[in-house]
Formats: sequence, structure tokens, C-alpha cells
Amino acid sequence: MPTYEYACTKCGHQFEQFQSMRDEPLKICPECKKRSLKRLVGGGAGLIFKGSGFYITDYKNKGMASAAAAESKPATPAKAPEAKPAAKK
Repeated sequence: MPTYEYACTKCGHQFEQFQSMRDEPLKICPECKKRSLKRLVGGGAGLIFKGSGFYITDYKNKGMASAAAAESKPATPAKAPEAKPAAKK
């Protein structure tokens, strides 16, 4: 359930209210008791991932975890071929 922000146009009181998405917006200010509340448009909260990750730790099979770990390691760059000395004429 989201948290909505409200502001009263009469007294300026601002607050947050935890409501279901199906609930009607509040209309009466809890401070001045007038029908002057407006629901503010919020930017929303960012998505937060907590923990060490999901690539290796979420696999049930240990063989899959080691394969995933091998894929996530950067490959070592291939050596460039050595230049041969030019033939003298």
C-alpha cells in the first residue's frame, strides 16, 4: 500500500497518509477541519536492492553457482602476436 502526501490549501498543513490505492483521497484537513486537502503528486520511492546479489546466491544447484561465477569473471585479454623482425634485402 502506498503512502500519499497531502497539503491543505487553507492552513498549509502537510502530511503523509498510508492508504490503499482503492481508497478515496482525503478531503478534510486534520488541523483546520476544512474541506481543502489536495493530494500531492509524489516522485515515488526508488527501488532498493539489499544483500550481496542474486547471481550466485539464488541458484539451488551448486554446479550452476560455479558456472555463474565463471561467467561473471572478466576474461583475461589475449596476448598480441609478437612482431617478427623485417627480413633484410
